[in-house]
Amino acid sequence: MANPKLPGITASEQALLYAKLNEYNRGRASFKEAGVYFVVLPRPGKPYYSLWFYSPLLEKQSIIYIHNLSPDINESLRMASTMLYYSQRCLILVEYNEKRMHSNGDDLIPFGKYRGHFLHEILKIDPSYLSWIAYKFTPKIPKQERFVKIAQAYHSIHLDFMSRKVKEMRRESRYLGEIGEKLTDLSLKVMRVRLEDDPYKTRLNGNIPQFYVKQILTLNDASGNSVIMTISSKNPTSVSCTLSGLEHEYEPGQIVYVASARVSRRYESYGIKYTRLSHVKLANFNALSNHP
Repeated sequence: MANPKLPGITASEQALLYAKLNEYNRGRASFKEAGVYFVVLPRPGKPYYSLWFYSPLLEKQSIIYIHNLSPDINESLRMASTMLYYSQRCLILVEYNEKRMHSNGDDLIPFGKYRGHFLHEILKIDPSYLSWIAYKFTPKIPKQERFVKIAQAYHSIHLDFMSRKVKEMRRESRYLGEIGEKLTDLSLKVMRVRLEDDPYKTRLNGNIPQFYVKQILTLNDASGNSVIMTISSKNPTSVSCTLSGLEHEYEPGQIVYVASARVSRRYESYGIKYTRLSHVKLANFNALSNHP
């Protein structure tokens, strides 16, 4: 496969960039066996480089979109190579191929709480749901069988992303306290937020459904140790997995101040130790905290 000409850089800069990319790919697996990641060049109307994945296990549309990177080639390759450093798959630069990269909608979720969303969106916001589709959902028609295979491809991408986090955190992560222990005065940074309906509180008010939505937060302390805690809504909403406007919505990057909580569970996933908290009492000034 010929290396495409890169816009906005000199021939010598391009030669150096490809030399570094060849070194990065040295010793990695064959794309015919493991697949390969593509950094796709910008095109008219799409000024960003973008990250894609080719899977040899997918028929028809075997190249699936992941996300955009940067308008700058050096920054785009830095982002991609950092995320995928511990993957065994190669990373190569290609031009956009309309025939092979155009989505035909097979990666659109047709059911459940994420109905109408694409699988690449769920890869970012709820990879555990993606894993459920990949290995727990039972397809009933041929189109759903292909949908599951695409979900399995995205799940393998998630594992590649996670491998870097595992390598970096395995040596350092630790549990906070013992099960049943009371912890006080915690300052935690929100890393991820997942919304779930509380099935025990969901009800009908006449013909109108009322959902009480839980925010399941993954947070880190100052040392990078991981904490899980749930914030239950006090006000109902008529839309599943959507918070009422009266609730405080947590976002990644926000600092949460916990006055006290109890350690209810400790577990390890992908080499990272998680401490689950219950009986959480937030400090009064918590709602005023914003992104740093």
